[in-house]
Amino acid sequence: MDSFFNYTLERLETVVENLGTKSYRAEQLFQWVYQRGVLDFYAMENLPKALRSALAQELSFEMPEVSEIVHSEDGSVKFGLLLNSGHLVETVLMPEKGRNTLCVSTQIGCKMACQFCVTGHIGFVRDLSTAEIIGQVMSVKRYARNKRITNIVFMGMGEPLDNLENLMTALAIIQERFGLDFSYRRVTVSTVGLVDGLRSIAPRKAQIAISLNATNEVARTELMPINRIYPLRDIVDYVRGLKNMGRQRVTFEYVLIKGINDSPKDAQALSELLAGVRCKINLIPYNASPHTRFQTPEDEAVKAFHDILLKRHFTVLVRESHAKDIAGGCGQLGMKYLEEKR
Repeated sequence: MDSFFNYTLERLETVVENLGTKSYRAEQLFQWVYQRGVLDFYAMENLPKALRSALAQELSFEMPEVSEIVHSEDGSVKFGLLLNSGHLVETVLMPEKGRNTLCVSTQIGCKMACQFCVTGHIGFVRDLSTAEIIGQVMSVKRYARNKRITNIVFMGMGEPLDNLENLMTALAIIQERFGLDFSYRRVTVSTVGLVDGLRSIAPRKAQIAISLNATNEVARTELMPINRIYPLRDIVDYVRGLKNMGRQRVTFEYVLIKGINDSPKDAQALSELLAGVRCKINLIPYNASPHTRFQTPEDEAVKAFHDILLKRHFTVLVRESHAKDIAGGCGQLGMKYLEEKR
């Protein structure tokens, strides 16, 4: 039996039409599930009984099992969600002033092998299905009923653009007005810079955040081996050439690692690399882990780096990671997989 959460509205319209009813019934189904949280076809009272019965035979509302909930001192909550395959996927709900952001995963493990990222050290296990991506949102919604999810960021386990088809389907469900009804302005896709995939996430599909983390090809390749295929210059040139962006800007993320890429010289090089590019820059102090060799930068180094970019008129902020104390911060997800290998 297939999962309801694999279906876009358009695909569901085809299903209900094939069952002999009008396509608008799909809109009603989406509203029952995504806006009212009803996961029982027989409880959807404004649908024909024959349709409810037929759908119950074809589609399920099975969601990942919440197997672990860990609370951070900063108010964040990390959820360990157990999939049918027996794999565990992690997602983090992060409360901020005026918003609640959900960090969603798209893969178990990752192919990109970024040296500073715990998930990258796991290696690639498999892609998550659309239903498993949407299931993270629905599971957290059911748990955190008094905390409305206002923003979604695809910054969890895995490289979103390496699971492009399932990501795009999930985005359609998330942004569908009869579905989860998120504006593209409140959905961010974070990527290492897979330019081919970026072309599919055109303006107004989602906000884009690209991890740079170095200012030259050699240094970036050492940190991020994918740079051999999608080099730094190609990524920057792609962003430089984007048209019809309006007020929307791509965000470049730069993880500051002590003694590796956090010097004033690195800040100056980054300002030269991005000169003339309409963008925002997020500086992310590295979150240390026992599974990597890197260290968190000194506060003074972070401030100096920030100030150099600010003086060169970039829009730049230092983004403090949430949930660091529960291994839920940027680059820390999936630590349990490595603990099991020990």
